[in-house]
Amino acid sequence: MEVVILPGGRPIAVLAADAIEALLKNKPDAVLGLATGSSPLPVYEELEQRHRRGLDFSRVRAFTLDEYVGLPPGHPGSYREVIRREFTGRVNISPENVHGPDGQAADVPAACRAFEEAIRAAGGVDLQLLGLGTDGHIGFNEPGSSLASRTRIKTLVEQTRRDNARFFSNLAEVPHHVITQGLGTILEARHVILLATGAQKAQAVRDLVEGPVAAICPASVLQLHPHVTVLLDEAAASSLRLADYYRHSYDSKPRWQGL
Repeated sequence: MEVVILPGGRPIAVLAADAIEALLKNKPDAVLGLATGSSPLPVYEELEQRHRRGLDFSRVRAFTLDEYVGLPPGHPGSYREVIRREFTGRVNISPENVHGPDGQAADVPAACRAFEEAIRAAGGVDLQLLGLGTDGHIGFNEPGSSLASRTRIKTLVEQTRRDNARFFSNLAEVPHHVITQGLGTILEARHVILLATGAQKAQAVRDLVEGPVAAICPASVLQLHPHVTVLLDEAAASSLRLADYYRHSYDSKPRWQGL
């Protein structure tokens, strides 16, 4: 796991976008894993600007992490709509190449299996973007999730519903259930880039990076992945015991290595 501590959100977005641009130049038909929430938005804005300067997404395929259960088509809070509005609709990714869990399926377990099969049929995810919940969740794998879990329905904890209420008119509108990629599913991505900013994420970051691998902090399972990059601002990194070592390691690495 590589931990990179940067001065703020803008350098984080640029570095994440650099990694995605390098991937697309090497593999134009790459498979991207797209996260929603606040953390990836600056990255999507940076990628949109690079697209305007010529970065091509026409052959890219994309899979979203999760979806609320029961929201009607086109609901502004649905993650399919959020991804379209914030990213894929602003670059030249074909809509038919963007896939997400079916939150309206009559047979939810079958829809979960179909989503897993679609990822496998695409050859797997080359680069997965992740945010980090204040309780250490990634995707909607809440504390207590199986570290080997696959795409499935989950019940949201109330803190997550409160955190996400800003995307709805009020808390009552936030669904109680979601379909999410499992931790085992996420671990199969070839490269994972996790983004975290702000002091409210500091404890979750410490648990992720330096704590034990445990279901109480689902993101800690990333310690088992061979290629994870954690991009942090100073506030999110403020509880890390080895912060100086992470800074030294990144400052000293050969630039040709990339992320």
